[in-house]
Parts: sequence; C-alpha cells; structure tokens
Amino acid sequence: MTTVSAAPLTVRPRRRAALGWIGLALALLLIGLVGTTLVYGGWTQKDALDPESPAPDGTRALVRILQQQGVTVTVARDRAAAERALTDHDATLVLRDAPMLSDATLTALADRARDVVLIEPRSRTLDVLLKGSSLGGFANDRAAAPGCELPAPRTAGTARTGELMIPGAGVTGCYPVDGEYGLLSTETSDGRTVTALDGSATMTNTTLPLDGNAALAIGVLARTDAVVWYVPSLTDADAGSTPRTIGDLTPPWVTPGIVLLLLSAVVAAIWRGRRFGPLVTERLPVMVRANETTEGRARLYAASGDAAHALDELRRATRTRLVRRLGLAAHTPAEQVADAVADRLGADRGAIRGILLTDSPTTDRDLVAASDRLRDLETSVHAAFATERTTR
Repeated sequence: MTTVSAAPLTVRPRRRAALGWIGLALALLLIGLVGTTLVYGGWTQKDALDPESPAPDGTRALVRILQQQGVTVTVARDRAAAERALTDHDATLVLRDAPMLSDATLTALADRARDVVLIEPRSRTLDVLLKGSSLGGFANDRAAAPGCELPAPRTAGTARTGELMIPGAGVTGCYPVDGEYGLLSTETSDGRTVTALDGSATMTNTTLPLDGNAALAIGVLARTDAVVWYVPSLTDADAGSTPRTIGDLTPPWVTPGIVLLLLSAVVAAIWRGRRFGPLVTERLPVMVRANETTEGRARLYAASGDAAHALDELRRATRTRLVRRLGLAAHTPAEQVADAVADRLGADRGAIRGILLTDSPTTDRDLVAASDRLRDLETSVHAAFATERTTR
C-alpha cells in the first residue's frame, strides 16, 4: 500500500490578511484618482514659453536681454491685466496660443497693441490675425536663411525653424523650408505689424543662443519701447467659449460605468475573500492500495494512446532493476547498462540496445511485444546470475 501524508496545516495570520485588504483599498483609491483625473481634468506643459521661467523651455533669458536693451517688459497673466498694460503703453503684444478667447476678443486685444507677435501660432489665430494664413509642416531644429527683405530677419541672418506656416494673401514669408515658412509678417491698414514664428524653436532659454535666434527675437520684439507678454489663463475665457475638457467630451455613461466597475471589483473581492478561511482538517494518513495506483496510471496511458511513452516507463523501471542486479552505479548511462547486459549474456549489443533503448512501438500490439522482450531479457539476466552461483 501507498501512504499519503499531509504537511501540518497553517492558518494565515490576521496581520497578513489585514495588509491584503489595505493593499486592495489603496489600489482601488489609486484607480479612482487616475480615472477622475482623466475624466474631469487635464494637464498642460508647465513653464513652456513662460517669460519668468528659467527652465530650458522658458524665456526668461530673452526678457532679461530686452530689459538690458531698455525695453520695458510687462508680464500679464490674465486678460484684464493685458488690456490695462496695452492701454497705458504704445506696446508690442506677445501672444501665446489662446484657445479660450473668441475671434472677436483676439481681434480686439490685438487692436490695442502697436505690434503683435504670435510665438505659439495655431491655425485659428493665424487665420484671424494674419489674413487667412495657416499651419504647415514641421522642420525640427533646422537652420534656414531669411529669404526675405524684412529688417529683423535680414539683420539676424540664419535662424532655426520649427513649426512652418503657409502665408495668406498679402502676407510675407521668411525662412523658407520646402515651400513653407518659419516666419510670417504682415502690416495692417492702420500701420500695425503682426508677426508669427515658433517661439519654441527660437526664443527659449535653450534655443536662444543658436545661430541668429537671439538677433531675430530682439529684432521682432524690440520695435517698441514696451512689451506686454500675455500668458493666457482659463479664467480669461469668454462666456460660452471655455475650452472643452476630456470630461466634456466623454459620453455621459462613462462615469457611471467606471463607478459600477469599481463597485463590482469590491464585491468580487469580498465574495472571493470570504471563501479563503481556515483549512478543514481530516484524519490522516489516508491509505491507498498500490495496485489501484498502478491501474490508474495504466488507464491514463491507454487513454492517451502514446505507446512510445508507456514503453519508456517500462524500460526505465527495467533498467533500474538491472543496474541493481549488475552492481552498477545508480547514474550509469542507459547505453552502458545495455552494453553491460549484452556482455553478461554474451548477446549482440545492437539487439540489447534495441530492447532497452531504441525500438519504437507504434501500436498496442508492438507495445505488448516489446514488454515481453523486456521481461524475457530481465529473466535471462537473473538466470545468468543463478547459473554462475550454481557453477561455483
């Protein structure tokens, strides 16, 4: 008979269970925070083109240079401040992209300034302020010659380009790249100048020293004695023109769906968690008859129809018994075992290797025949040892 024993039962400590529940709660909280951020919030690139930022993509270095040139720079972080500054000075307005402002507000704000410089041009702004101009492709960090007769580009010479633009009617293009331009400029009927260029490629603390970028930026911005650098904020939006967030664009069923999924996860965790209690104890050991185990494995081999695998098991058991009978080491290779049997019986080594190693049955009849040969071979080895003892 075969005896099956069990390891001592252990019960998971309560502290480990508590830590598991705490970890689950923290994971659900993290999922909820991420989902809330994606649905109701958004993010922006902090400090990009900010006139007071010393970061690589800030523009504080350019502001300091303008101030050293005698230009007064006023940073306006809301629309009201920008309008007050433009009222007090005959100034140049530096304008980033402002999607929260309507076309009429953009035009009214630009009309207050002597000159306007768009440093983060977008198609809508270009269309409104530069007579139907639009965005083109992108020339990543590529230097280009001015290619026009405007004073600032001609003085600066070669400069870097980034976003390229397509000029509208009556708009002058400079720094041509593949038929598009890195700078656009036009003069309105009342003598005001509107210029657009990619400030990220020419005005940031990192790009300003490259090629003629510094000269170009100063030439464009220092046309007047005062610069109003307007940094738009969401509070500047006109009524009904607030930019739509991810939450606004999300279908109304998404939020209830997320809440339902979270609740389902909690219910599933509680349901499955209640099933893992202490193990049920049983009286051991359990006694299993050896012939039941053998018959069970035999039925599995028969159901699989893998005669070769079944014969390999028979051969392995036969070789194990022959190794003990011949007095060989337990880890002797199968080929050496076959050769030792052949030497003991004075038989052909190839035939013995075929019985113990290489013959491959394909049917149940072949398997039975191979099993009989293994049994006869083992009987012959036993008989050979018995004959030797009798002779002595």
